[in-house]
Amino acid sequence: MEQITLDGIDLRLLDELQEDASLSNQALAERCHVSPPTCLRRVKRLRDAGLIAQQIALLNTDKMAATLGRGLTALTEITLDRQGNDEALAFEARVVADDAVQQCYRVSPGPDFVLVVHVADMPAYLALAQRLFTSDANVRNVKSFFSIHRAKFAPRVLLGALHV
Repeated sequence: MEQITLDGIDLRLLDELQEDASLSNQALAERCHVSPPTCLRRVKRLRDAGLIAQQIALLNTDKMAATLGRGLTALTEITLDRQGNDEALAFEARVVADDAVQQCYRVSPGPDFVLVVHVADMPAYLALAQRLFTSDANVRNVKSFFSIHRAKFAPRVLLGALHV
């Protein structure tokens, strides 16, 4: 994939889309002070370049928990016994395939992985731990922190003062 050069309009488009990806092309063009055809062309270019990975709806987990009964979020540190690339890739493949794992990060220093998992309750977490951690002979240590309150969740990428 070739390198893409971004100008102030591109950055403004990306910033506005991070705020509300459901904006119509007309509304987005107005907010970014460009014509609708220019807006459409630029957003397509940003998508084609892979800078816009996907457009999704962010659900309110507190309200969803009340509705669906999915209310336990855990931040889990995993340390592997053998940290070779093959072992790390094998563990990573297992956890990213599990729907309860929302985020997976390979980190350093400290543990090898940090996961964000979201399950219905503590018995569901225990089932996840047995499925992903206990059954894996290469998992040496698991340390989980259970969220009692989420003060902020912002998947936004800071674009800084680069945009106009």
